Amino acid sequence: MKLIFIYGLPASGKLTVAKELAAATGYKLFHNHLAVDLLLPVFEFGSEAFVQLREEVWLLVFAEACRSGVPGMIFTFAQERTVTAGFVANAVELMTRMGGTVEFVRLECPIEELRARMDAASRQAYGKLTSVEMFDELLADGAFEADAIPVARVTVDTGACSPAEAAEQIAKALVLPDGRPARAAGAHAPS
Repeated sequence: MKLIFIYGLPASGKLTVAKELAAATGYKLFHNHLAVDLLLPVFEFGSEAFVQLREEVWLLVFAEACRSGVPGMIFTFAQERTVTAGFVANAVELMTRMGGTVEFVRLECPIEELRARMDAASRQAYGKLTSVEMFDELLADGAFEADAIPVARVTVDTGACSPAEAAEQIAKALVLPDGRPARAAGAHAPS
């Protein structure tokens, strides 16, 4: 299985681009808020149980997708302090051990654009960070530093293109497991 691991700062467009990429490639989309939303009704964000279970859920889904023969999956990820230092390495090791691969995709966007997107309705719907003031504090404090993430194979500036164009750039740079190019963005899967 190929795991496309999309990461970037809050409001860089990870989920929006991932949805476009899933439509273009036929890959399954497993965005990080699925695990977050599963756990928040029971555990406080950042608590020991929350952190442990969130990462276990992410890794269990990756493993079962490999075992089940899912050809490709897209995962969105925002590095922040509640993610353990070893999570990304553990994900890569798991995928390698199970015969899969991980392709890292970094989304960048000018800070002023991120601030402008911060309170978007789409972000509010998922309970994401929506406060510009809190974003600025966390950014200044180094909360989003992503030193543990390998160099991205693809980097896209989402401030300079639409989500569909970003997905197309990613799809063109990556190939499906059988070596065929990914379908171009906007193409539809056979019925």
